Amino acid sequence: MLTVIKIGGNVIDDADALDAFLCDFNKVEEPKILVHGGGKLATQFGLKLDIQPQYVHGRRKTDKQTLELVTMVYGGLINKNIVAVLQAKGCNAIGLTGADAGVIKAVKRPVVDVDYGFVGDVPGSGVDVNILASLLGLGLVPVLAPLTYDGNGGMLNTNADTIAQEVAKAMAATMDVQLIYCFEKNGVLRDADDESSVIQQIEVTDFDALIAEGVISGGMIPKLENAGNAVSCGVKRVAIGNAAYISNILSGKSGTEIL
Repeated sequence: MLTVIKIGGNVIDDADALDAFLCDFNKVEEPKILVHGGGKLATQFGLKLDIQPQYVHGRRKTDKQTLELVTMVYGGLINKNIVAVLQAKGCNAIGLTGADAGVIKAVKRPVVDVDYGFVGDVPGSGVDVNILASLLGLGLVPVLAPLTYDGNGGMLNTNADTIAQEVAKAMAATMDVQLIYCFEKNGVLRDADDESSVIQQIEVTDFDALIAEGVISGGMIPKLENAGNAVSCGVKRVAIGNAAYISNILSGKSGTEIL
């Protein structure tokens, strides 16, 4: 089975948490792909360059300056540091953006109510399954930055949860795939302030009720939408949990499973 794991910004921003996670990730024996978010580094570097972050409904707007910034930070600093650490641990990782070998093509998000700028959405045919399968066949571990390619020489900023979902869905057409979303919480919590209140299983049909109750809110909504979409499109297993317990999530002992 192929394992696709996504780690979020709060893990990336914590050097000790990231190193511990990468140790555990290295121990995953089956074929695997790592997708990483951007963390706060882009904002920190941007402020030094007098590039002010702009958000709408919690989503970053990406103008030309910001695109250049995230390409450098996400595709360069973060991605290559992760690859370097994995190599030191004996994991033969290869860092990629969507432009590398044209592995993930996207389309610029159309303007409806908000112009998000150079933000990319991945169409159903956007992931090059053959390239990823070839890399896996060579024993390499792809590490994907949250950047895609527009097919016309331009980069696009793309949500890492979405990239993980689209990669898992595409690969599921030819093999069994499990998708794991790792972040700083123990799973989907019934009480956001109580780490012991993990909901062990959630069916896609329960999403609307949990949103109405306020159990699912904010950034957890799009995360679960991505998870639910993956389940609906043939991904064999989808789970959400704490990056510190990846081995337990993989074995079903912790986290939240999406059914």
